[in-house]
Amino acid sequence: MDNERVFKYSFASIYNLYIQKAEKKGRTKAEVDEVLLWLTGYNNKELQDQIEQGNDLRTFFAEAPELNPNVSKITGLICGYRVEEIEDRLMQKIRYMDKLIDELAKGKAMEKILRK
Repeated sequence: MDNERVFKYSFASIYNLYIQKAEKKGRTKAEVDEVLLWLTGYNNKELQDQIEQGNDLRTFFAEAPELNPNVSKITGLICGYRVEEIEDRLMQKIRYMDKLIDELAKGKAMEKILRK
């Protein structure tokens, strides 16, 4: 897959897809937000600002206050790749986000998703 193409995706469009995916499985927008805030260090207002500004994924992660120190505990397969082995740091962050939302949609307990 062309990483540059992925990096240019609008965070707002991805965010809406995450919400749809979660809600189809009985989870909520608030839970999606909780996962994203945990991962990126954004607060609710900052997350909303990213959506409203239409930032791409590169900007979304570049402006993230601080990646959670427990991201190294996120392991496993996403889109056929082991997230812990992805060499491109930005793509790895995007795949961490995908993996957490997948876990949410699969019904995993929030405590486990947030690596507590």
